[in-house]
Amino acid sequence: MGTIIRGNKYHGVADHGLSRYFALYTTQLGWLLLGVYFLRNAYWPSSCTPHTIVDIFACSTRLPESRHFVETALFTWLWSTPILLLLDVSRRYRAWVDKRNS
Repeated sequence: MGTIIRGNKYHGVADHGLSRYFALYTTQLGWLLLGVYFLRNAYWPSSCTPHTIVDIFACSTRLPESRHFVETALFTWLWSTPILLLLDVSRRYRAWVDKRNS
C-alpha cells in the first residue's frame, strides 16, 4: 500500500497563485454585476418602493410574491450576499489569527 496523504493537512494554507486570485476576484465582480442587473430589472410591489439599502432589505420579503425569475433571484441574491461576505471575513480573520500566533 502507498502512503496516505491527509488532504486537510494543508487546506487553506497553501500559497495562492495569481490565477486563483484572478478567478476569485473575477467571480466576485460577476456576483456584484449580477446583483446590479437584478436590482435594475426587478419589479417591486406597488405597496413597497425602496429608496435606501434598509428599505431594499425590508421590502425584499415581498419580492417572491410575483413568482417571476428576476424578483425571486434578487431575493436570493440579497439574502445570500451578507452570508457570503461574513464567510469571507471569517476566513480572512482565521488566517490572520493563525499567522499572528505562529
